[in-house]
Amino acid sequence: MYLGIDAGTSEIKGLVIDSNGEILASAGAPLTVQRPHPHWSEQDPAQWWQATEQVISQLRQKIGASWPEIQAIGLSGQMHGAVLIGQQDEVLRPCILWNDTRSAAECEQLTTAAADLHAIAGNLAMPGFTAPKLLWLARHEPAIFSQIATVLLPKDYLRWMMSGEKISDMSDAAGTLWLDVAQRQWSESLLAACGLTTEQMPRLVEGSQPAGKLKADIARQWGLSDEVVIAGGGGDNAASAVGIGAINPGDAFISLGTSGVLFAVNDGFRPNPQSAVHAFCHALPQRWHQMSVMLSAASALRWLCELLSCSETTLLADVSALSRAEQLRAPLFLPYLSGERTPHNDPQASGAFHGLTHASHRASLAYAVLEGVSFGMADGLKVLNDAGTELNSCSLIGGGARSPWWAQLMADVLNLPIITHRGGEAGGALGAARLGWLAVGGDEQQVCQKPPQLERYLPDATRHQQLQPRLQQFRQLYQQQRALRQ
Repeated sequence: MYLGIDAGTSEIKGLVIDSNGEILASAGAPLTVQRPHPHWSEQDPAQWWQATEQVISQLRQKIGASWPEIQAIGLSGQMHGAVLIGQQDEVLRPCILWNDTRSAAECEQLTTAAADLHAIAGNLAMPGFTAPKLLWLARHEPAIFSQIATVLLPKDYLRWMMSGEKISDMSDAAGTLWLDVAQRQWSESLLAACGLTTEQMPRLVEGSQPAGKLKADIARQWGLSDEVVIAGGGGDNAASAVGIGAINPGDAFISLGTSGVLFAVNDGFRPNPQSAVHAFCHALPQRWHQMSVMLSAASALRWLCELLSCSETTLLADVSALSRAEQLRAPLFLPYLSGERTPHNDPQASGAFHGLTHASHRASLAYAVLEGVSFGMADGLKVLNDAGTELNSCSLIGGGARSPWWAQLMADVLNLPIITHRGGEAGGALGAARLGWLAVGGDEQQVCQKPPQLERYLPDATRHQQLQPRLQQFRQLYQQQRALRQ
């Protein structure tokens, strides 16, 4: 058996698969995000460890007597977070998360200081990435910056707690802006631009390679052997790709989680930073991927639910009862509740409803949110197409994949077949378990099969055309918003 742990933003997830790849049990423990100032988003890494231990306890109870048969652990996690470790192996401050946008000014500083940034890292400097966060720390918290012995990414903090090893994988490291993405190694020049050295970075491995074993005390506490191997693992999206079987060039998926991602597998490094497309290493060797990333996806629906004191199930039922005519009269929604990455690279972008009237009601607002997120995905697809990546279909994963209605809307907006899979909601945790399996000798073609298809949503050509004027208005509204801020 193989254990996968996914360190997300809203929860730690865990699941166990058997040697046939079947999910035997899953569990989760919630997390909270601290926002002490505007544009800040932080978590205490100790909270991740506490939640991980809760998940292990739940899984151990569910699996029962066969629990000690686990051979390997894989890790997946939210990317870009900066966990700062001091000389005495102490955590120096709360982790600055991927959706923290305080370092906008430092992005300009990094772009100026590192003339080869785009060529080496393959990405624009954005506040979500790790490197600008460290420049912000050097400027605003120099006493802490001076104490940094190691910078770890969120999932790699969990590995360190489990094994004592400071190791990361290529896919997660690619999201720091310190990796030479083509060569799959740390870039001394990009680190130097941030006042750091390779000695302050974790050792790098491929996501499917062994990267430590459980410490004896943790193994005893968890009821496992201290010979359990911990795989390199992957950033959440690369791990999700392994879980959904997106491992070959041309494979693609959409993830509707806290953020929204359109992920396409490539056989080489294909940067296109001008359009804010991300180009990262895959979690598997000799593969890369492109991503468009929007910062608020399913989280926008959760935000509306909290605002209206209403469950997602109720809101989605309300939306499904709307006629096509009512949908086309609904307000428009800009889903930029946390700023935006692709294609705008605009940390100051904000959410907005446009076209509210006395006739606007709960269902019309919910429809606007689902449509706005889908339009944001259309913007991402456009820049991927502009970069030469053509897609024939997309798998759909994440919490948003549970809604057939949203899946059909996504197909109609993107004009692409959308496919859901059994276990698709497992996301990074399933991919992490598969990477664990690979690290102890699993065969890639057997381990990384696509899960069975649940549904295939074909685009409605008529609805696609009906939505085009609203999509154009959506794009114009963002441009107007940006103009007002200048």
